[in-house]
Amino acid sequence: MPVLTTISSVGPLLRLLPAPSARSRSLRFRCRASSDSDQTAVRLQEYLVDAPESVGDGFSFSGGKYSDGPNRADEWLALGKTVKAHPVYGGKGKAKDPIFGLTLGAGSQSSADVFRWFCVEAGSSLNSPIILVHGFPSQAYSYRKVITMLSENYRAIAFDWLGFGFSDKPQPRYGFDYTLDEYVLAFESLVNVLVPGKVSLVVQGYFCPVVLKYASCHQEKLSELILVNPPLMEKHAKLPSSLALFSNFLLGEIFSQDPLRASDKALTSCGPYMMKEEDAMVYRRPYLTSGSSGFALNAISKAMKRDLKQDYVKAMRTTLSSETWEISTTICWGMRDRWLSYDGVEEFCKASNHKLVQLPMAGHHVQEDTGRELDHTMTCTKLNCET
Repeated sequence: MPVLTTISSVGPLLRLLPAPSARSRSLRFRCRASSDSDQTAVRLQEYLVDAPESVGDGFSFSGGKYSDGPNRADEWLALGKTVKAHPVYGGKGKAKDPIFGLTLGAGSQSSADVFRWFCVEAGSSLNSPIILVHGFPSQAYSYRKVITMLSENYRAIAFDWLGFGFSDKPQPRYGFDYTLDEYVLAFESLVNVLVPGKVSLVVQGYFCPVVLKYASCHQEKLSELILVNPPLMEKHAKLPSSLALFSNFLLGEIFSQDPLRASDKALTSCGPYMMKEEDAMVYRRPYLTSGSSGFALNAISKAMKRDLKQDYVKAMRTTLSSETWEISTTICWGMRDRWLSYDGVEEFCKASNHKLVQLPMAGHHVQEDTGRELDHTMTCTKLNCET
């Protein structure tokens, strides 16, 4: 029989994970630098130095730095590493902005061969791996509290999707078009690079259908799957107005270049989350340093609006209801989600025999709304005993 649980913090999400098979309990927070030191230096320079107006990004802001002193965005970038995964297809020359046809700056160009993903990792490599997948539109930064707690017993990895955060942001028609099918293939490439063996996945929001499509073809790869506020029901296939506006003709291109509208408003309009300025600086940074972030947001908004309605949401329900689905799956729901209605979710979980966890104080971005309540001293074994 399906289980319905109500908890007041995202900390108990960790109870849902399988017991770790770590051979070492002497752990520390570990964020490795890129193996290519020159590549890391270039990436740091891109985001630490004011972007000159002459770089050619038609809509980029003139400065990417908030102050002369260190800030949270610099600290977060320094913690991560660059991972190369998924080949670049095409080769149509230098990418240009879709409005005025201006050649974009070096930071807005795709890699020549393989895309670069920004990843943050914590925990011993001897521990069981778990990948934390952010939603749309967000960043790996949203898991900053969760990843620290998980590092006690897991090798926890958070990454920025292509087009988001500090990963590559290829322009449409220049190696990546941001369709959900492309994201499925790109995710497969990344997982194969990060974790050769079995892995647990925690996925939040509108990227759940993408990851589930991958999982449906690679069930042997997964140990556990946790879906956090996924677009599960038929009515969830329609993007909320605060996201759909980025797909509008012309206005979408303009709105997607506004850091406050593209990051702050999008993250705070879907639940009770009150963003601190120091955290907002991290989310805004990509939009302040290059117009490529906005163009990518515009492209993925169009793809989400189209692909979710066509088949992705329906396919997710079909997969989770199928008798051939063998992965232990839990659906966690922030009950204060302003984007996705809870109607029908409980009935679906009962019918498909999946565990459902209610989070009364959380909205759509669960890891942000209640992340402060995580108890970093608790172990997964203890949490399991409290379920």
